[in-house]
Amino acid sequence: MTGNKNPLQELAEYGQSVWYDNLNRELIRSGDLQRMVDNDNVTGGTSNPSIFEKAVGAGDTYDADIRRLVDEGRSMPEIYDALTITDIRLSCDTFGPVYERTQGRDGFASLEVSPEIAYDTTATAADARRLFTALARPNAMIKIPGTPQGLPAVERCLADGCNINITLLFGVENYADVAETYIRALETRLRRGQPVDRIASVASFFVSRVDTLVDKKLDEKIAAGGDATKLEALKGKAGVANARIAYAKYKEIFSGGRWAQLEAAGARVQRCLWASTSTKNPTYRDVIYVEELIGPQTINTMPQATLDAFRDHGRLRNSLEEDVDAAFAHVKALAAAGIELRAVTDELQTQGVDLFADSYHKANDTVRQKRDKILTEKGAGTAARGD
Repeated sequence: MTGNKNPLQELAEYGQSVWYDNLNRELIRSGDLQRMVDNDNVTGGTSNPSIFEKAVGAGDTYDADIRRLVDEGRSMPEIYDALTITDIRLSCDTFGPVYERTQGRDGFASLEVSPEIAYDTTATAADARRLFTALARPNAMIKIPGTPQGLPAVERCLADGCNINITLLFGVENYADVAETYIRALETRLRRGQPVDRIASVASFFVSRVDTLVDKKLDEKIAAGGDATKLEALKGKAGVANARIAYAKYKEIFSGGRWAQLEAAGARVQRCLWASTSTKNPTYRDVIYVEELIGPQTINTMPQATLDAFRDHGRLRNSLEEDVDAAFAHVKALAAAGIELRAVTDELQTQGVDLFADSYHKANDTVRQKRDKILTEKGAGTAARGD
């Protein structure tokens, strides 16, 4: 630790921002989010249907709002919308001073479009524009899955001036398409004579889930009689290797004449955001997906356990560009063992959309149960009064 700074604060000296991967109403009301901004240099945050479902079901924090919305005669989609939009708007307000201090480089809060429309370009674009308008904050970001159908929606929304967080990225090829989409959108704005200096976008690249699936496939090969020593040696390395290769691609894309023209007009790079950075395998170091991915112009979005662990014992070094050749070699070694990383990452994206859709349904069910309870109570009260 340098001086009085903790390791989370020191990440800024390496050009990396810390975002919090669990925005919710109680966090904001309690002042805990503000304390993270003040004490841990947390400069942004993300949410998703899974986070929202857990937050609503955890206690009574949302009950008063749900009751008010029921009294107003709101429908279920309207209630869900109102609750999630309020959470992210309040988060944007907490991060507002960061946004101003960094002149729009940082200080964002993200809200996700419905995962049910992840494969519908037109519906995704419309929903993203609607949410961005409803949030009415310059530091709001809308999360759109980086599916083949999602990317045209991303391009349209960025060109129209919406800040976009492209989420559920696993493959390097998919990431390259995402970065190209961002550049094309900015070029469209320049052709229209529109400003590009405050358009913000991040590419959310998921890390730990890559190791989880690759390790599972390696275990299957070992069980089938493969060389256990060689296959075991390949475990726990794919996630970091994949991210380092993606960062090398980022450096290649955001350089040269084409990008220089946009940069001269004030455009900012689309930063890589490392997501899914909690360690799923207890035999791996609990901060591995932070320590091994530290580098300039990047973001690490951490859940509470990872945030606490890194604050406590995180070790800092400019690690992201270490052993990039070894990262490429690891991907080749996996292919030689019969595991094609492209197939793994394609599978993970499909799986990711399905998981978020399941969480979206659970979140709606949780809200619906609370709404139905309120309606039942209202009915009983009406009956008791003889209304």
